[in-house]
Amino acid sequence: MKLVNPSSELVPHSSADAASATGGALLPRVRLRTRFLISMLVITAGLTTTSFLLVQRSVQTHVRQNIALNLRNSVAAFQDFRHERETMLTNDVALLADQPITRAVMSNSDPLTIADASRHIWQTAPFDLFALVNENGEVVALHTNTPAFTREAAEKYFQQSMDEDRGQASHWWLGEHHLYQTFTAPVYRGSRTDGTFLGFLVIGYEINERLAKEVSKVAGSEVAFSCGDQFIASTLPSAQTQARNLRAFITGSPEEAPPDVEIGNERFLATSLDLSGSKTTPVRLTVLESYDQATKFLDQLNRYLLLLGVAAILVGSGLVFFVSHTFTKPLGSLVAGVRALEGGDFHHPVDSRGGDEVAELTRAFDRMRTSLLKSQQDLLESEQLATIGRMASSISHDLRHSLAAIVANSEFLVDSHLTAPQREELYQEVRTGVNLMTDLIDSLLEFARTRESLTPSYGNLLETIQRAVQAVRLHPRHHARTIDVLCAPHLSGWFDQRKLERALYNLLLNACEAAPPTGGKVEVSAGEVSGAITVAVADNGPGIADSIRDKLFHPFVSYGKENGTGLGLAVVQKIVQDHGGEIFVERTAEATTVFRIVLHGRAHQAGRVDDASIAVAHISSPQRENARHNSVSHPGI
Repeated sequence: MKLVNPSSELVPHSSADAASATGGALLPRVRLRTRFLISMLVITAGLTTTSFLLVQRSVQTHVRQNIALNLRNSVAAFQDFRHERETMLTNDVALLADQPITRAVMSNSDPLTIADASRHIWQTAPFDLFALVNENGEVVALHTNTPAFTREAAEKYFQQSMDEDRGQASHWWLGEHHLYQTFTAPVYRGSRTDGTFLGFLVIGYEINERLAKEVSKVAGSEVAFSCGDQFIASTLPSAQTQARNLRAFITGSPEEAPPDVEIGNERFLATSLDLSGSKTTPVRLTVLESYDQATKFLDQLNRYLLLLGVAAILVGSGLVFFVSHTFTKPLGSLVAGVRALEGGDFHHPVDSRGGDEVAELTRAFDRMRTSLLKSQQDLLESEQLATIGRMASSISHDLRHSLAAIVANSEFLVDSHLTAPQREELYQEVRTGVNLMTDLIDSLLEFARTRESLTPSYGNLLETIQRAVQAVRLHPRHHARTIDVLCAPHLSGWFDQRKLERALYNLLLNACEAAPPTGGKVEVSAGEVSGAITVAVADNGPGIADSIRDKLFHPFVSYGKENGTGLGLAVVQKIVQDHGGEIFVERTAEATTVFRIVLHGRAHQAGRVDDASIAVAHISSPQRENARHNSVSHPGI
C-alpha cells in the first residue's frame, strides 16, 4: 500500500491572492479627489512651464532680431555721419590749402620759418593735426595735440598714404597709440593748372574718447575704434576692452550676422565696419549692444510668469478641491454603504439627495440593497425549511428504524422460553439501536457547539488513535477488516482529545464500511510535518462516488450505506476546523482513498523522535516491517 507524502505542501495557497496582496501594497489606492488634484497640478505646471519656455524663447528671438536690426541701423547711421564728415573735412583742407597765408608760408624755404609761421594757422583752425610737406615729401611743419607723435612718424605715414592713395579722401596715421584720420590737399602758387607746386597740407582729427562718445550717440550703441589688435578709443569700460573674446573678434573676419561676444559676465551682440581698407593700418569700428541689458526685463517677466503659475496652481487646486468634494462626497457615502453591505449591514444610511447621476446611482443601490435583503431572507427561510425537512426526514427514518429494533427486541425479551444466549443476543441488538440513536443525537449536538467549546490539552496522539480504533472494533460487522496504525510513540500535541477521537472514529468507521468484507484493509498513519500534526486514514475500498465528491462534507450527504445519516464527515470537518486545521481527500493510483487531517502548529515532541518513527510518504516495504514494533496492529478476526 502506498500513501501520499504528508510532507508535501498540505495547504495550497493561491498565488493570485499573494500577487494581489503584493500589488495592493505596491500600488495603494488613490482617492478621486487626490487624482483630480494631482491632475490639476500636473496640467497647470505643464502649461505654466510650456508657456514660460515659449514666451522666453519668443522674446529672446525677438530681442536678438531687434538688436541685429539696431546694429545694422547703427552702422548705416555711422556711415552717413562719416560720409558727411569726410566731405566737410575734404572741403576744409582744400580751402585751407588755397588760402594766401598757406601759400605764403609754403613759399619760404626755411623749415624753421615755415614751422613758426604755420603755428598761427594751426591755432586758428579746429584740427588735432596740422602738417606741411614740401615737394620732396619732407615734413617741414608738424603741430599736434600729442607731442609724442613725431615728425619721422608723420613722414612715414605721409609716404605710406601717397603709396596707397587710390582716390581715397582720407588716410589713417597711428603714432604712440594715437590714431588720426588725415586729409591731404596740394598747395600751389597760382592756379592749380598753371601755378607752381609748393607741397602738401595735411590736417587730421584724432580718434579719441570724445569722438567715440559722439559716434555712440549717433549709433545708439557702444562703439570701439581699433587699429589691428589695439583699442584706440571706446565707450566700454577699460576692463571690458581687455577681454580676450573682444580682441579675437576685432582681429577676425567680419561676419554678416552679429555674433555673440562674451565680455566679462555680460553678453553682447557685435558687428564691425572696416574703415581704412589698408592692411598696414587696419582701422575698424566695432558696434556692440548688450544682450543681457536688452533681456533684463525677462527676469521680471519670468517672475510674473512664475507668480502667475503659482497663483493658477493655488486657485486651480482650490477649485478642483471644491468641485471634487462636490462629486466625491456622495460617492464616499455610497462607498461606505457598499462596504457596510459587504460586512452584512443592510441598513447603513446613504445620502440619495439630488438629481444627478450619483444620486440616481445611490437610490438604485438602496433599492438593490433592499431587494437583496428580502431575497436573502427568503433564501434563508427556504434553506432553513429545506434543512429542517432533510434533517427531519433523515432523523425520523433513523430514529424510527432504531426504535423499531429496540421495541421488537424488547418484546422478544419478554418471552420466558428464551435461553441465556438468545437473551444476550437480543440485548446486544437493543444496545446497538440505543448506540445508533446516541450517535445521531451527539452528531446533531456537535453542530450547535462553537469553537470555544474545545478543551485542548497536551496529550499523546497514539493513545487517541488507539481509543478510536478500539471503539470501531466494537462493531461486530467490521471485525473482518484489518486496521494498521503507523505512528511515532512520542508524537504529542495540544488538542481536544475527546473530540479528535470522535473525528478519527467517524473516519475509521467510514473506511471500514468502504473496505471490502474480504481482504479489507484500513491504515492510520500519523506524523509531524513542519510543526503540524498530520493524520491520514486510508482504505482499499472502491473510492468515492463522483456524484457526492464535490459535496462530501455537506450534512446529510450519504451514498451506498444502508443506515447512513450523512453527518459523519460533516462532524469531522467541524471538529478539525474548530482546531484551526483542515481535512481533504486524496486518491492514489491504486484507487486508495485517503482522508488527511492537518492540525497546524499543534505538534510538540517531548523528545527527539526515534529514527524508527515513520513519515508516511517515505515508508518502503522493508522499512514498514522494521517499524512494526512502534505501531499497533489489529488484524482481522
